[in-house]
Amino acid sequence: MLNHDPKLSIRKLAKDVNYHFDSVRRMYKNEMVQYPRDLLLKLCLYFDVQPGELIRVEADEDSDCTIEETGDRQEDNNDNESTEAGNL
Repeated sequence: MLNHDPKLSIRKLAKDVNYHFDSVRRMYKNEMVQYPRDLLLKLCLYFDVQPGELIRVEADEDSDCTIEETGDRQEDNNDNESTEAGNL
């Protein structure tokens, strides 16, 4: 926003892109968990940028970035094994 117009407010931006103020505010404050595709599109068109220029991934030294396998995924593997065993 600062690069586009230093005086641009969150409220004016939300009005200009015709989107909910609270959603635009949460994105600005980096409080969003999921980014609505339509909001990303509107902001990209408004600022004439690519999504990667709006969202950045930064490494956080304090966070644990491990991904654990869920029970659903394990069950899928078990289903494949039982199907393969039944075909033998």
